[in-house]
This record gives sequence, C-alpha cells and structure tokens, in this order.
Amino acid sequence: MKIGVPKEIKTNENRIALVPAGAESLVGAGHSVLLETGAGLGSGFADEAYTAVGAKIAPDAATVWKDSDMIMKVKEPIAVEWPHMRKGQLIFTYFHFAADEKLTKAHLTSGAVCVAYETVELPSRELPLLTPMSEVAGRMAVQEGAKYLEKLYGGRGVLLGGVPGVMPAKVVILGGGIVGINAAKMAAGMGARVTILDLSLERLRYLSDVMPQNCLLIHSNRHNVLAEISDADLVVGAVLIPGAKAPKLIRREDLKRMQPGSVIVDVAIDQGGCVETIHATTHENPTYVVDGIIHYGVANMPGGVPRTSTLALTNATLPYAMQLANKGWKKALKDNPALLKGLNMADGKVTYPGVAEAFGMPLVEPGTLVS
Repeated sequence: MKIGVPKEIKTNENRIALVPAGAESLVGAGHSVLLETGAGLGSGFADEAYTAVGAKIAPDAATVWKDSDMIMKVKEPIAVEWPHMRKGQLIFTYFHFAADEKLTKAHLTSGAVCVAYETVELPSRELPLLTPMSEVAGRMAVQEGAKYLEKLYGGRGVLLGGVPGVMPAKVVILGGGIVGINAAKMAAGMGARVTILDLSLERLRYLSDVMPQNCLLIHSNRHNVLAEISDADLVVGAVLIPGAKAPKLIRREDLKRMQPGSVIVDVAIDQGGCVETIHATTHENPTYVVDGIIHYGVANMPGGVPRTSTLALTNATLPYAMQLANKGWKKALKDNPALLKGLNMADGKVTYPGVAEAFGMPLVEPGTLVS
C-alpha cells in the first residue's frame, strides 16, 4: 500500500503521525511511505531520518495526497486540505466529527474512508488510540491551569500547592476517565485539594483505591457540580462520550457562582466542550475571559509537547496502521472488531452512531460495508 504523511498545518500543531521507526516497519512489510518535506521537524525528526529507513520525501502536501492510498495524520484535515481528499482514499487520524458539521459534510462529500483514532474501541470499552493523548492532555490541563492562575495572566494569584500556613488551591475535575485521572495525579502531586466528579460509582470506587488522600471523590449530578465549582480555583473538563458531543455540565449562568480569576480548562473541547461558554482556542491565543472566569479551550493541547505526544501516539497507532496497510481497510476492519468501531464514514455514508445523532443523518451499519 502507498502510505502518505502530510505535514500537520493546524495552528501550532507540531506532531507527526509516523516516526522513523514506524516508517521502517511499514517499508519492511513491503509498503511505500511518502512524507511531505519537513513534516517531522516539529517533533524533532529530520527528513534524513526517514529516508535512511527507506521512506521517500515529497516536495509538498498535494503530492502526498495525490500519490497515497492511505493518509496518516494527527488532526482532522482542515478546509484547505479538503480538496485533496478523494473517493475511496483511506484517512486514518483524529476526526471528532460530532463537534463539527462542516467537517463532517466535507468528508461525506469526498467519499473518503474515514477511520477515527478516537472511536477505535476494545471489548473492555478502552479507547486505545485516544488514551495516550488523553494522558498527555490531562497532565497538561493542570500544568496550563496552574500557569493561568498566576496574576500575570489574569488569574486569582493562587499557587496550586500552597505553602505551610496557606491553603492549597482547589482543583475540580469533571470526569474520572483517562483525562480526569491524569489531571488528578498531577494536581494531587503538586499538593492541591482535588475533587473528582463522575457518574459511575464503580469508577469512583476504583479511584478511591488508587488516588491519594488529598483527592476527594463525589458522585456527579447538577447539585454537586454547582457546589464544587463555587469555590474552585481550577476546573478541568474531562468528560467524554466516545464519538458524540460532550454534555454541557457548566452553563453560562453558573459562572456567576465561581470565584473571579478562577480558570476552566476544558479538555472536552474536541467534542464541543462540557462548558456552555467554551469555544476552541489555539496555543497562540489560548484563553479568553467570560464573566471574570478564564477559559482555556486549546483543541490540540498535546501539540504543545510534540516530542512526547508524537512518540506516545505512534506507539499506539502503528499496529492498527499496519493492519490497514497489510490487509486493506475492508478486511482489516472485518477481522478486528475494535478497528471496525473506528469507521466513521465511507463512500458518503455515516457509520458511527454519535456522528449520525449529532446531525440527524442516516446511519449505515459499518459491518455492511466490509462484508
């Protein structure tokens, strides 16, 4: 198979979908790998590292898209890339379709085969290709939140861990999944008072066994969310419904209950966010203020630490990319139920329930397209 890796062009996105070791594995399996020149520089991988293992370098993105059967990316193709997509071409990346109707319609119109990292799902309900970036984003949420709590950035001027004689900051985390537990580990490790809210009592019981004593666990409901955010210094939105829009747990009127200068970092922004007043921001302009509350909505948080993120992501994605390349997408998906759940659309048809529900579109069972 001809595999193409264009350079990521989303604002301040420095990750790449394939490291040299991955290119070497694919070439060794008999496939050709074509990368846009400079695609790996943001993550510290020069073109020469790829050519040394048998990959080829293309002068521009158009050549990569034109000459490839499968495109591997990190983030969803943005508007300037849509004209490159074509019917039957396999695109393997993070899409988050349910949060963006224009993006969804563009890919439907193209007829491309879209396999989304974020909806590949194991029988255990683990999302193996979302997990590494959720780990990074969860840890970054606290790192960034701590920074924007500083007075210089408009924050309350609170040190997350406090000092002897002064109370540490209160961090409230909405959701106890991968993002939530990683955010909690960071915040608790820095000495903050941490509260995690989650709907699942089973999850809360598990967290009670693994989290430190400065982490409190509370069942999530409207009353408890309002009570906890009212004196929070930092709120981390860590809610995820795979492939679907995130529920709005914090409404516009709720901001008046919060302390001026407190910070919200909404990691759920890729799925529309769990805060009513959140909108996507960039690493270049990461925050804005609504009703005195600092909002951080960077939609590609792991792109801020591309070396770590690229290595973590490609460790997870390469085995699945190899299956797609070796077998072709239909047989690979037929043989692997987890990968089949990654199929969001093909041949102009929506195959993932969360996407169909988000926009009232007809749903086609993915199994019918690979049988």
